[in-house]
Amino acid sequence: TMLYLKEANLEDMEKEYQFITNTPAEENGFTNPDAGCTRDDFRDHILPGYLRAAKGEGLPEGWVPETRLFLWDGDDIVGLFRIRHYLNEALANGAGHIGYGIRKDLRGKGYASLGLRLALQRAWDIIREEEIYLSVRKDNPASLRAQLKNGAYIHHESDEEYFTRIRRPAPSA
Repeated sequence: TMLYLKEANLEDMEKEYQFITNTPAEENGFTNPDAGCTRDDFRDHILPGYLRAAKGEGLPEGWVPETRLFLWDGDDIVGLFRIRHYLNEALANGAGHIGYGIRKDLRGKGYASLGLRLALQRAWDIIREEEIYLSVRKDNPASLRAQLKNGAYIHHESDEEYFTRIRRPAPSA
C-alpha cells in the first residue's frame, strides 16, 4: 500500500468531510471540534479555516498556525496529523507540536507509527525548535509506542499523560 500525507485541500473535500464527520469530538486525547458539522459548513467555513490556519491567517486569539495533513493509504484517508508551527505556553505545557488520530477501525495496524514518521519529515521543515513536543494519554499505550518508535523519549508525566520529546536529527554530512 502507498501511504502518504496530503495537506487539507478543496479537491479532496468529500473524503476529508467523511473522515472528519466519522471521527468523534474527543477520543484518546485527540480532539475534533468539527465532528458534527454539515457538509455545507465543512465546505464553506471549516475547510477554508484549515487552509487559512496553515498560513497563520484569521487565527483566534492565542492560537498558532497549524497545518492539517490527512494520512492516505491509496485512495482512503486513514488518519489526520496536525502540525503546530511553533509553541505558545499552553501548547508547550499540553498538546505540543503534533497531534494525530487514526480511523478507529484501522488502529493497531501501524498507521500511527508510519504516519508520525511522515509527519516528522514535514515538521522539521516547519518547526524551528530543537525538539518536537508531543503528549499522549496514559490509557493509550499504542500511541506512546508509535512516538517511542519515532525517537521520542518521555520528558515528564502528569497523572493522565506522558509528555514526550523528539530531538531534531543531526544534519546529514
